[in-house]
Amino acid sequence: MKEIIINTLYLLALINPVSKISILTVFTQEVDKKEMTSVSIKTTLVALVILVLTMFVGKLVLNQIFQVDLFSLKIAGGLVLFWMGFGALRKGVFFEHGVQERFSDISLAPLACPMIAGPATITAVIALHINNGTIKTMIPLTLAILVNLVFMIMAIPIGKILQKFNMLGAIIRLTGLIVTTIGIQMILDGASMWIETF
Repeated sequence: MKEIIINTLYLLALINPVSKISILTVFTQEVDKKEMTSVSIKTTLVALVILVLTMFVGKLVLNQIFQVDLFSLKIAGGLVLFWMGFGALRKGVFFEHGVQERFSDISLAPLACPMIAGPATITAVIALHINNGTIKTMIPLTLAILVNLVFMIMAIPIGKILQKFNMLGAIIRLTGLIVTTIGIQMILDGASMWIETF
């Protein structure tokens, strides 16, 4: 049980619900609750399918087709995560909203992929599946995805409260620091795995 909770929190940190709130609150004037719920569910299902598929076939595809080791994926995923977190620390946003961008345009990209099913989350899911097996990976993954879904559906009221108290920017930067740190740890873990191969 403890292991499931720890892995759920780890995946939740990688999925990063705060980044979704920061994006979705930009569209508060354009969408209603029904549309927000619909897009959130669609985004979540697409991301879940991507993550489940990579969980089962990711290692095989990496090793047999692309001839990439897990440590390489960890380092690459860590670098991407570090860059995203560092950007949030520096700018106070995880994603810059274009002026002409519509709400429907962001449901699959960047929300589903890469902001939920991104390089770091995919790497973590593959690694968890290798180390813990299917059940102990599926449960934390499903729980993390569901928690993120709740945050997405509630993005408008949560965003309004955070904006009212001028807290959104501070929380994004704090989350950015956590994401940056996790990215560095993934790079170190990948480097450590690479060194052990010698």
